[in-house]
Amino acid sequence: MDGLLVRSTSRTLLAAPQASRYSRAKPHIPTNISRVVAQRSFPCPQPLSSSLFSRPAFLKVSSKEIHTRSMSRAGMARASGEVIMDMEALQGISVFTADGESVQFKDLWDQKNGKAIVAFLRHFGCPFCWEFASALRDAKPKFDAAGFKLITIGVGPPSKARNLAENLPFPIECLYADPDRKAYDALGLYHGVARTWLNPASMQIFGRLDKVAKAVKGWNSGVMPDDSSATLQQGGVYVFDGSRLLYARKDESTGDHSKIDDILKSCCTPVAA
Repeated sequence: MDGLLVRSTSRTLLAAPQASRYSRAKPHIPTNISRVVAQRSFPCPQPLSSSLFSRPAFLKVSSKEIHTRSMSRAGMARASGEVIMDMEALQGISVFTADGESVQFKDLWDQKNGKAIVAFLRHFGCPFCWEFASALRDAKPKFDAAGFKLITIGVGPPSKARNLAENLPFPIECLYADPDRKAYDALGLYHGVARTWLNPASMQIFGRLDKVAKAVKGWNSGVMPDDSSATLQQGGVYVFDGSRLLYARKDESTGDHSKIDDILKSCCTPVAA
């Protein structure tokens, strides 16, 4: 999956691809990915350093850990102790509904009075993104109750978005496609071979394989991107109250998604007076 040669006789699900194969060759895709995941045993090497499973702290409103370079690339700035996003960085960028209708990013939610959780998947064929999307779907009632609109964006054409929505399943009205990764680039989300396969943050996948296997029961090779470079894209999550940024986190590598509990804490947990 995702540019890897996945074979039933291999000892592991993940193997580093040769960089040259990303230029033209299409990845070999198993026809039943849930069976591949479910039948595998994944012994983790011992001893394991706790750093392998550590997650970068998400960016809080008043955090001192925000890197100036990352903020600049993503159109973010600090003002009066708050993190805000300069929406000019996304000006003119459009995404597509699963039905193929073009929508400007700035119109995805009311940036004066609306609230939104904007989750960027890697691409629609990523099995670990199916797991994350299923977690977002399950948390949607809590988002709705708090007045936050769920907006989920993936790399690929609208047809791939429809495939995911139908076979996961996932609410199609919450799903958008960014075929050319324009919003991803504007936000400075990570892209590349090293980020995709060689980052230790991906090791946490081994602790969630049961959830992945459950999520990908409807997975099919038709959901994989036509452009193999899309498999090198990483995602992220942004939570907005109007245009004010409540939470921002870029995925470090494949499978390194935001924790649902962290997203809920940023948007849906009542704050005691």
